[in-house]
Amino acid sequence: MHLPKLAQPYILRFMATHDSYNPLKYFLDKSSPASWKAIGALSQAAGADAREAGLGEELIELINLRISQINGCTYCLNVHTERALKIGISEQRRALLPAWEDAAVYSDKEKAALRLAEAVTDLPSAEERDFAQIFAKSFLTDAEFGAVQWLAITMNATNRISIMSHHPVREKPAREKK
Repeated sequence: MHLPKLAQPYILRFMATHDSYNPLKYFLDKSSPASWKAIGALSQAAGADAREAGLGEELIELINLRISQINGCTYCLNVHTERALKIGISEQRRALLPAWEDAAVYSDKEKAALRLAEAVTDLPSAEERDFAQIFAKSFLTDAEFGAVQWLAITMNATNRISIMSHHPVREKPAREKK
């Protein structure tokens, strides 16, 4: 979506007449603590179901990272990159994630899960969605198949909340060289 030319005067007028209120510093998650808490509980439940289904921590974080890349959520990318590092996902696998379809470093099961997660995120045409589901189901159990979709749904929701809240990502100091 691009901003229409006539939007600029409205934005400037709003900012000039609303000194104390900046909608770009509005934290959506803080506006409704109960809703944010419910999204957090849903996200935790989806993660627990994914673990119980046998997806494994690496695949869960690869899914979270990929969805956050697609959505452009800097805050979630930062959080899930740190988690990926903590659980030992290699730099190579993290770097190749945007090109996972052509990278031999991912298993068929991981590729199936990533394709399905992308379909949930992008909501492509019916034919592409059907293909993603059929392809994924050929590598995933029923429990894994459902778990990937719930992970994707909850990651998309948290991405959107963080994006609309303009959650900041602060630069971390560089580690000193030894």
